[in-house]
Amino acid sequence: MKHGVLVAYKPKGPTSHDVVDEVRKKLKTRKVGHGGTLDPFACGVLILGVNQGTRLLEFYKNLNKVYWVKMRLGLITETFDITGEVVEERECNVTEEEIKEAIFSFVGEYDQVPPAYSAKKYRGERLYKLAREGKIIRLPPRRVKIFRIWDVVIDGKTVSFRVEVSPGTYVRSLCMDIGYKLGCGATVVELVRESVGPHTLEESLNVFEASPEEIENRVIPMERCLEWLPRVVIFQDFSERILNGSQVFLEMLKEWDEFRKEDTVRVFDEEGNLLALAEAERNASFLRTLKRQGRNERVLKLKKVFNTR
Repeated sequence: MKHGVLVAYKPKGPTSHDVVDEVRKKLKTRKVGHGGTLDPFACGVLILGVNQGTRLLEFYKNLNKVYWVKMRLGLITETFDITGEVVEERECNVTEEEIKEAIFSFVGEYDQVPPAYSAKKYRGERLYKLAREGKIIRLPPRRVKIFRIWDVVIDGKTVSFRVEVSPGTYVRSLCMDIGYKLGCGATVVELVRESVGPHTLEESLNVFEASPEEIENRVIPMERCLEWLPRVVIFQDFSERILNGSQVFLEMLKEWDEFRKEDTVRVFDEEGNLLALAEAERNASFLRTLKRQGRNERVLKLKKVFNTR
C-alpha cells in the first residue's frame, strides 16, 4: 500500500472531489483527499494525499500558487467567471497602459473579499451552495498577497497574465477588482493553476486517463514529501519509541538541519524512514549548547506520527 502525495492534473469540467473519487476507485482506498479546491471550470495542478499522505495536506494548503488567467473586461457575472449568469456588460474605454497600470497596482498585500460563489464555508455550509439557494453571504475581506504578475498580454477587451499568490487568494476576485479599478468590471474566462509550491504542471498526472498502476507509481513517498521543511535524524534505537508516541529528547538526535523554535520539522530514522512531524521547542543553534552542557532536555514535540511499515 502506497502512502504519500500525488501531483494530479484536474481537467476542465470535473470538480476537485471528482478527481479524489477517481483515485479512490482506481487505487481501491477511501483514504484520498485534496490540498486545495480548484474550480470546475479551471484546470491544472491539484495536490492529493493518499493513505497516510492525507495527513500532510495541511502543509500543502499553505503554499504559494501560480496561475495563468484570461479575463474579459466589461463583462460582469454572478460568479466572477464565465460559468455564471451575466449581470451586466459595460463599455471599457481604457488604454493598454491604463490596463497594465491597474493590473500591476495589485502587486503586494490587499484586502480581498471572497466571491459569494466559492468553496469557502460560512457556518459549515459552502458559499456556492448558499448562493444557489438565493442566500448571498458577503464575508469580510481577507488580507492576501500578490507576489508578482508577469506575461501580461492585451488583445482588446481580453487580457491574460500570470500571477503568484498567497494561500486563500481568489484569482476571480483579483480580476474583478482589476476590472472595477478600470471602471468596467471583469470576468475570468480561463484559469490554469500552473504550480503549487514546488509542484508544477509538467509533473502532474491526469488521473482520468491514467491506469491504477500509473497512478500508484506517481505517488511521491512520504520520505520525499515536504522537502522544504527542516529534517532531523534520530538514532535507530529510538525509532520504536517515537512510533509509540515518545517525545524527542536531545540524546535521541544524531543530526539535524538548521531550524527555529516553533518550526515544524521532519523526523527520520537512520534508515531514511519518515517517523513523524514535530514542533521545535528550541532553536537548532541552541542544541549544541545543550549538548556541551550535558542537558538531555526535550527538544521536539510530536505533532503527527507515521507508522507505514
